[in-house]
Amino acid sequence: MRICHVTPHLPPDQAANALLPYHLGCWARARGDEPTYLSHPSRADAGRVAARAAVLPGPVTWVRPRTRGRGISHALRIGRVAAFARVVRLARPAIAAADLVHVHSNGLLAETAALVATRERKPFVLTLYGTEIWHYRRRRLGPDLFTRAYHRAAEVTFYSRRLLDRAIGLGLDRPHLSVVYPPVASEFQPCDARGQAEARAALGIAERHLLVNVKRLHPLAGQRFLIEAMPDVLRAHADCRLVVCGTGELLPELEALARRAGVDRHVTFLGLVDNETVARYDMAADVFVLPSLLEACPTVALEALSCGTPVISSDSPGGVELGELFGTDVLVVPREDGSALARAIVEFLAAPHRTAPGTQERIERSLRPEAVDMQFRAVYARALSRTCEA
Repeated sequence: MRICHVTPHLPPDQAANALLPYHLGCWARARGDEPTYLSHPSRADAGRVAARAAVLPGPVTWVRPRTRGRGISHALRIGRVAAFARVVRLARPAIAAADLVHVHSNGLLAETAALVATRERKPFVLTLYGTEIWHYRRRRLGPDLFTRAYHRAAEVTFYSRRLLDRAIGLGLDRPHLSVVYPPVASEFQPCDARGQAEARAALGIAERHLLVNVKRLHPLAGQRFLIEAMPDVLRAHADCRLVVCGTGELLPELEALARRAGVDRHVTFLGLVDNETVARYDMAADVFVLPSLLEACPTVALEALSCGTPVISSDSPGGVELGELFGTDVLVVPREDGSALARAIVEFLAAPHRTAPGTQERIERSLRPEAVDMQFRAVYARALSRTCEA
């Protein structure tokens, strides 16, 4: 089967809608299918993009993103019209050659490709990750390509149940909706207390307690509230270190905040690191802390849980859903509340523990790559079968 993935991102970008299409392509190629891609070039440096493109599981048609015009051209939307025409021209050959199209997320590339797939009579699956629904507004002026794509997709999959429920609440109910949670990579393996100690020794962590956060340094990630919580945490547990894995525009601001709070000696900003390094820190941590303001299904929290490390999360939709799925292994606190976050961390560190067996059983059963691949294969089969019936 020839599967064309349409996504705004591909590795080396670390967005969820870059990683899932990449993994789906790898799994498809391993079973003899032929994945191809339509994507925007990464903003990373050219050397990294070329190196990563060389190991992608299928050929890529790169579509330069639209640049916003100014003045009269902006008012007349000339740039958008030209970009639309360019996407149609570049997308049509790849989509015409496919048996199935998988559209990831939204935006001009995804929405135009869905329109081309419809015109080419190719079934397409639409996968939604979060922002498309959290910020959904039905357009009143001009063509609403996203809503059209949503209703014309053979299948729509969501990254979480809360996201699907939000879509229905917005009037986007339709047949053939499903939830497929993100996969947890094989690097993230269960780790007991002995393995935790070994991981700390290997990483050179000397402190008694270790907190870990993995997320892009962005206002919605909420690391500011975690740093604001650290003085209270350190008053109760002085021998504690916070490691933040990720990079982003907020790094100077967060470093300054840590200095002002007097906790900079206890906070390490590790930068962007690979999965193997993240897994080692997850294994070594007492608790994984995720103070995000908005999440659909935080893969980084699932990865920590798969390593045997409990999670303290804000009450974002994804955090609440994880609490429902994993019970006491996920403690949910009010978002944007550093004091509540500090109290939760202090109480946990007073009696730290690893995750319950049921958490590992759920992850192995439903969230490992083989399980997620099987779920998407079923989605593809349903989409193709309805096309054949039509």
